[in-house]
Amino acid sequence: MPALEARHLTKHFPVHQIGPSRTRQVVHAVEDISLALPEATVTAVVGESGSGKSTLARLLTQLIAPTSGELLLDGVPVGSSAKARREYTRLVHLVLQDPFSSLNAVHSVRYHLERPLKLHKRAGRDDLDTKARELLERVSLSPSERFIDKYPHELSGGQRQRVAIARGLAVEPRVLLADEPVSMLDVSIRLGVLNLLDELRERERLAILYVTHDIASARYLADTALVMYAGQVVESGPATQITDAPAHPYTQLLLSAAPDPARTEPPVLRGRGAPPSLVNPPSGCRFHPRCPFAMAICKEAAPPPLPVATDQVAACWLHSAEHTAPADPPTAAGTGADL
Repeated sequence: MPALEARHLTKHFPVHQIGPSRTRQVVHAVEDISLALPEATVTAVVGESGSGKSTLARLLTQLIAPTSGELLLDGVPVGSSAKARREYTRLVHLVLQDPFSSLNAVHSVRYHLERPLKLHKRAGRDDLDTKARELLERVSLSPSERFIDKYPHELSGGQRQRVAIARGLAVEPRVLLADEPVSMLDVSIRLGVLNLLDELRERERLAILYVTHDIASARYLADTALVMYAGQVVESGPATQITDAPAHPYTQLLLSAAPDPARTEPPVLRGRGAPPSLVNPPSGCRFHPRCPFAMAICKEAAPPPLPVATDQVAACWLHSAEHTAPADPPTAAGTGADL
């Protein structure tokens, strides 16, 4: 049973218009997404900016309410009472992207770690100092006495992010939602934070959602990957399988644009253009205006998730036996990337 499961999550943001027009418009930020986060696993959500990744993370942590859909924690639908919401916020924690703003600059590390312990009554007054020091040790900030009374401006970016993760661990969560936790950090310290998340997955048995635009880091860290485009999941499956044999043209576009030190020739980008408007998204497959393999059916109907390999599905008509694929179908070799 998954620690956290989302079923058919949808989020539409209303567009506030100025003028006499009475046409109600909405931003289709997330459309009918279902996912499961088993314990002791990392699930990556990959996509370019504006694809809906962060909105999905905020839906999962209940910072924003879904337009439709439901959440289940350990197989039980999440309640709407104040008590149920308080317990949910303890068990499902969000690590934000920017460690420079997610910590309050006027408070010390001790304050940031002790406050959730007090709010959720996870330690007595006499145990607060001991618990705070243990949290620092769990995220490899040791010896703890060097860090516990420092302020955020006295820490490096990587150390700030570790403190933010330790603050989440203070309430003994089941699920950790990491919204691009390394994108604001120097390249030299990103690997340390990714390795920390991997250790927490193993040691704490956490179910981790890793939101990123870097498909190479998703391959390194995640067990399962979901590729999002324009608010929808276009491909999902084992992370290594998706990067080795991408089945959706958009996944191939992401891989071809990813840096590859072994590449000797310029990348071949299979697809042009920009993401569509989410106020008036394209009909049919939302990727078809950019897709080099688009067929007539792609403009008319949205493709369902179609199986392409073991545990791997892609929402692409190219993998439907009822439609004729073009002469140059998408293959892993056609991406111009070898990750």
